[in-house]
Amino acid sequence: MAEMNLRQALSKGLREALDNNDNVFLMGEDIGLYGGPYAVTKDLYKDYGPDKIIDTPISESGFVGAAIGSSMVGMKPIVEIMTINFSLLAIDQIVNHAAKMHYMSDGQLSVPIIIRTVTGAGGRLAATHSQSFEGWYASVPGLKVVAPSNPNDALGLLRSALNDNNPIIFVEHSMLYGVTGEVPEPYYETPIGLPKVIQEGSDLTIIAWSGMIPVAQDVESKLKEENISCELIDIRTLNPIEFELIFDSVKKTNKVVILDEYWETGSFGAYISSVIQENCFDYLDAPISVVNSMNIPMPYSAELEDQVVPNTKRVLEKIKKIIGL
Repeated sequence: MAEMNLRQALSKGLREALDNNDNVFLMGEDIGLYGGPYAVTKDLYKDYGPDKIIDTPISESGFVGAAIGSSMVGMKPIVEIMTINFSLLAIDQIVNHAAKMHYMSDGQLSVPIIIRTVTGAGGRLAATHSQSFEGWYASVPGLKVVAPSNPNDALGLLRSALNDNNPIIFVEHSMLYGVTGEVPEPYYETPIGLPKVIQEGSDLTIIAWSGMIPVAQDVESKLKEENISCELIDIRTLNPIEFELIFDSVKKTNKVVILDEYWETGSFGAYISSVIQENCFDYLDAPISVVNSMNIPMPYSAELEDQVVPNTKRVLEKIKKIIGL
């Protein structure tokens, strides 16, 4: 096992992709000479040159469109959009071209593109740079969406994405790049679509992903002090999701809380809640609770931002209502 942080795990995966595949290249804003907005691509320009590491203008629609076109003729582009907020400028290319081309061509064309982008709040970047749109993309047929929370899954999911023939939105939370963990030395892949139980428990199921995993872990630790046993599930992938593991957990604990950094209205957490409700209704001893960010634009103030996103205090209050404390 090697100890590394999430940033290093992603960089390792990108180097592997470049070393082992002639058709792989990287393109995006500031990924070359600057080394990437979050330093994931640091030194790649020096080691692989401008033909493989392409700095782009601030024109998301243009360079995402170029990457889609290249993928249709045999290339494997890995695109970095600086934040998921900026992906809105390329949403037509992503949703109406990358996601639909395989279907509309009757299988004659594929778009094996990986779009890496950064999601979430916590950086005090205010309303237009702190949003979590991964649930939007997960609702689009033809797109796969992954959201690792630790180095092991980040590397394993990146490898799986590289070997997948579909367009993939690879979501990285801005506050997780420094998270450390052990990564196996032998080659491995993390299956796309398969959630993982990261803490077994018996009294309550907590479902989360990406930047909400540290909150879920903090909640689990505090409830453990009160002799409440929580099962934590990291879904890891928003689309597809194999729900059987989640159903098995719900049938065991009979209570569910879902943490989702998106706003309350139309959240992906609400979708997960509806699927559980339809399939596990007879096993539920309490209503499913979804804890979201408040329905307001993200404030710049640190104190206000901390209150808007799901935090330990709000989650604990919800849970204690569910279990009657």
